[in-house]
Amino acid sequence: MKRLIVLAATLLAAAPAAAEFPEREIRGVIQWGAGGSTDTVMRSVTPHAEEVLGTSIVMQNVTGGVGAIALNQVAEADPDGYTLLMGAENPTLYKVMNLGERDYADFVPVVLLARGTPMLVASANAPFDDYAGMMSHIAENPGDVRFGSTGPGGLSSVILAMVESIEGDLDIIEVPYGGDGPALTALQGGAIDVMPVVVGAAIEGIRAGTMKPITVMDAEAHYALPDVQPVTEAETGYEAMLPWGPFFGVFAPVDTPKDVVAKLSDAYRQAAEQDDFRKLMQDRGFIMMNVSGAEAQAYLDSYQRNTVWLIEDAGLAKRSPEEFGIPRPEK
Repeated sequence: MKRLIVLAATLLAAAPAAAEFPEREIRGVIQWGAGGSTDTVMRSVTPHAEEVLGTSIVMQNVTGGVGAIALNQVAEADPDGYTLLMGAENPTLYKVMNLGERDYADFVPVVLLARGTPMLVASANAPFDDYAGMMSHIAENPGDVRFGSTGPGGLSSVILAMVESIEGDLDIIEVPYGGDGPALTALQGGAIDVMPVVVGAAIEGIRAGTMKPITVMDAEAHYALPDVQPVTEAETGYEAMLPWGPFFGVFAPVDTPKDVVAKLSDAYRQAAEQDDFRKLMQDRGFIMMNVSGAEAQAYLDSYQRNTVWLIEDAGLAKRSPEEFGIPRPEK
């Protein structure tokens, strides 16, 4: 018996200790190109996460397919925590917009960092100043009010679908643009009357008086625009759909070990608390989230349910959410 005990102890001592994550550099795949919002956010927060983890996170921009190429690369990587997706909200729509067969169901959220707050802004000379005034003007002037749009599935199309889910079909003219920048330039020049955008994109024009705020699409006032009415004060029907807004997050393949995800989540949550990162978010009008685990997953699920069904009911979806088992949100 003594010999067996000694032999077992010898073998145990000779066995190599389990490797402590991380033992090498991590690859971070950014869904969009250099200089965009997602790229800026991720390159600002990640150096702080590197300090916590004690390793390098090598960032790589992978573009194409409205972010689907980057998502597929990470989904197909080994689920060991060494390949992460630095993403935004777009994958929640991939299936219903027929852009891919994968979405965030193939991932676990490491952290959701922050979200944007949508709003409606109008040209400085628009004959209305708030949500109720806008709706009255549209009703009294059918086919006259021009809304800017950045295409099906974009923020502007979702916000318009949200409004029509409450108010019914609006008799307006949609004018397409290649992005928020050209649309806001058109708004300031009087070519369109209203544009749905995030607060950060419109704040400078509002302060300069070249456009005016109509409402914030949230259940409470925004810190950067405290005097602008939240849409729920004008119409309580929006409450079930809010908060809603584009977000930034770090994701790992779904089978990544829980202890590895926990270590990554802790690192990024600490990183997001750093003063320089919080200032960047505030300066750009973002709302800090900094959530992981069940709270992050609940936000992802709610965002997807609300968004895909708004898109479906507006006739913009290519495939029904029912096909993917995405339940219609309760009202």
